[in-house]
Parts: sequence; structure tokens; C-alpha cells
Amino acid sequence: MQNLDTLLAGLRAAGEHTRLRILALCARGELSVSELVQILGQSQPRVSRHLKLLVEAGLLERIPEGAQVFFRLAHEDSAARLARALVELLPVADAVLSRDFSRLDQVRDARAKKAQDYFGRVADSWDSIRSLYVPQREFEDKLLEIVGDEAVYELLDIGTGTGRILEILSPRVHRGIGIDLSNDMLTVARSNLERSGYINVHVRKGDMYCLPIDDASVDLAIVHMVLHYSDDPLEVIREAARVLRPGGRLIVIDFAAHTLEKLRSEFNHHRLGFSDNEIRKCFNAAHLKSESAVENLVGDPLTVSFWQARKAAGVQALRPARASSG
Repeated sequence: MQNLDTLLAGLRAAGEHTRLRILALCARGELSVSELVQILGQSQPRVSRHLKLLVEAGLLERIPEGAQVFFRLAHEDSAARLARALVELLPVADAVLSRDFSRLDQVRDARAKKAQDYFGRVADSWDSIRSLYVPQREFEDKLLEIVGDEAVYELLDIGTGTGRILEILSPRVHRGIGIDLSNDMLTVARSNLERSGYINVHVRKGDMYCLPIDDASVDLAIVHMVLHYSDDPLEVIREAARVLRPGGRLIVIDFAAHTLEKLRSEFNHHRLGFSDNEIRKCFNAAHLKSESAVENLVGDPLTVSFWQARKAAGVQALRPARASSG
């Protein structure tokens, strides 16, 4: 509940020219300290001081990511509502803000170039794997069908990669977050999401064995094409179960069991797909109830399988025993 102290603290923090500019910029996407320094034309210590005050007042969220820290407009609680209200009141035709937004476009172009360069380096291997199973459009249509019209306030995409799952589900969710351990893939995902214009979804660095997500806070979690890289699929599913709310749903998408050894030797796949029985045993061990029969999209030679499970009411959060690997 909002109170006068919270409101006054937020107004005091925002009541400065540069800090209003920062709020306007962070309302348009996640930005690092160095990127804000570049846009604002101010020293890093000065920008960092402004950011500290805005975070302490709850107007911005601070997201550490390796050696970098990103900032975005807060999404929850009363201070977040104040931040959004202040941004809506800002005059978009203001000359200073217009210059800031122009520099923001330059920062985004640089990000997109970096993402393009990385993706160019991995495109051959990416395309080689994609050619072995169903077309992307067919996969996406099936995912949208499975997700259905069920209300989703919080979406979690585990191993988000390019951020494509967030893109296609953004119109159906209130808020979405994608987790990935690769800084290069996070750059690609941020560039894709910025180009798409979605502001209700974002990405964050994290380990699928130790998610930076609170217990029982997610309505829908998706593990898309990352389980075959895991040396312990059960722990990935247990960790996903931990963050699900009672009644929350988990969708696992991966290859059905196959014998294509080159995926292990050439593309570092740890597992050659999964049987229906194995995934269902993992669901049971994580205290998740399997929902419906596995759905398959048959490709040549690989089949993509969709498994669903739900967390029952009253199930306690399960914390994996293993430590984070990164």
C-alpha cells in the first residue's frame, strides 16, 4: 500500500533534471551504467550517484550481470506506479529528451551490431541443427496452442537464448523474464526484444540450476531446448518447480530420444533427447503433476516434444542441493 513517506521519497529522488532524464531512458529499456554515461554525457561517478538514489527510492530496478549492472524502470509496488506516472508526464518534444532518445537509438544500434556479429559466428551451427527438425513457424504455432488463453501474470523462460519465446508470448503475459548464462546470447536477446518494441519482457543473467527468482513467484515456466545440455535434468526441473506458484505450470520442450551422435560430438549436447517416461519421472520427483499426453512435432530426423506439468496447491518450494555453476 502506498503511503506518504513512500510517495515523498520517490518525488524527492525524481525531483532533479538528470534523474528525470534517466527515468525517461530506462522506461524504454534496460541500460548499463556505461551506456547511460554515453547518452547523458556526464561522468560515471555522477551518473552512478543518480542511479543509486533512484534505486533506493524504488523507482528503478538494479540488475547485476557479470561485470556489468543494468537498470530499468521498476515494475512492482507503489514506487513503480509513481515512476510510470512521472514518465507519462514528461514532455516527449523536449529538446534535451529528444537528444537523449537519439543517443539511445545509437546505443541500441551498437548493441544490434554486436548481436549480429555474434550470431554471424554461430549461424552455421545454428542452421545445421534447425534443419534437423520442424520449421520454426510450426513450432511456434504449437507452443501458442499449448499455452492457450490461461492467464499468465509472470512468465519465466529458462535458457532464453535469442529471446524468441519472450517475443511470441509477450502479448499473452503481464510480465516475462528470460534467463540465460551466456552474455553473448543475452546481447542477442536484448537486441531482438528492443527491435520488437516489447517493454513487458526482459532478460537477465542466471543459471538454470540456481535461478535468480523468488520462490513461488511464477505462473508459467518454460524450459525450451536447453535440457539436452544439462548433466542433471532432474535438478533443472526441481529448480523450475521451486519458483512456480501453487497451480503454476511448467512446459518442457526438447527433443524426443534419438540416436544422432553428432549432436553430442559437434554441438556439445549432453543428452540425446528424452523419453516420455524419463520426463514424467522427473516431474514426479519434483512434486509436479503431469498434464495431458506428450505432444510431438515429428521432424526428419528429430522430433520435438512438449511436456506439461502443474504444481499442486500446498507444495513447498524445493531447493536444489547443487550450487550454481556460474
